[in-house]
Amino acid sequence: MKDYKEEDYLMLSSIQHYAFCPRQWALIDVELAWKENVHTIMGNIFHEKAHSGNSEKRNNIIISRSLPIQSRTLGISGECDVVEFHLNENGVKLKGREEKYIPCPIEYKKGKPKVDDIDILQLTAQAMCLEEMFCTDVKIGYLFYGITKRREKIEITEELKNKVFEIYTDMHNLIERGNMPKVKITKKCDQCSLKDLCLPRLNLNISAKSYIEKNLKEEEV
Repeated sequence: MKDYKEEDYLMLSSIQHYAFCPRQWALIDVELAWKENVHTIMGNIFHEKAHSGNSEKRNNIIISRSLPIQSRTLGISGECDVVEFHLNENGVKLKGREEKYIPCPIEYKKGKPKVDDIDILQLTAQAMCLEEMFCTDVKIGYLFYGITKRREKIEITEELKNKVFEIYTDMHNLIERGNMPKVKITKKCDQCSLKDLCLPRLNLNISAKSYIEKNLKEEEV
């Protein structure tokens, strides 16, 4: 299994963009194009508390916010919104503590549970990073949704881990080959914050970078 160098790491959150649309992922992570819409702005506001960086202990649970994580095997790095370390004799020791704990990632989402597995894949990636960093098994995680105000318990299965591994491998391969995913027009296009840059109906083969450079030249003329 390949170990990636830090300079080749992808953003952990990029799996959400790729699962939503590989071209959207390429526009954001490869060509560094980004455009805010109401959904992205509300999402940033919703995450502010989770990313406060504060930690605390409640009974037998240590709550850590904005925990930096990474995985050499997946070639990714990022942050967990919240990680709860649950006291467990089968867990691992944490620095400065005698007891053993098992990590449990909690990902915050502003909306409601989705019909697809996009959120679950991101949570699974976080669990895989924690497993690698703490040399332990992470079998459970949670998704907290702003609309329902409830946690959804997610079992971290081998099937999910394999899917996450395959997705990140595909992304690394696309970057290595310098390929831009082709446009596939779907209903999702109308919800995309990069619709104007992607222009799926007009630019089936042109990259966002080329499109922006073309328009800048036209403005100079």
